[in-house]
Amino acid sequence: MEYTKDDLIEARRQIDSTLHKLREALKTLQAKENPARYRSQITLAERRIRAFELANVLIEREANIYRS
Repeated sequence: MEYTKDDLIEARRQIDSTLHKLREALKTLQAKENPARYRSQITLAERRIRAFELANVLIEREANIYRS
């Protein structure tokens, strides 16, 4: 499937927004009085952050094709 440069830019913008929210949620969970109680939510947030960071790298690679 092919995407336009505008599609990629918008996808990146949306991912960046979600990443910001996830990072803030992670900070909140880690700052709780007993963070061990929230271990599964912390792990899930960390995994989602890594996945979205990977998506951003792949989008950037694809966007570079359009710059050539």
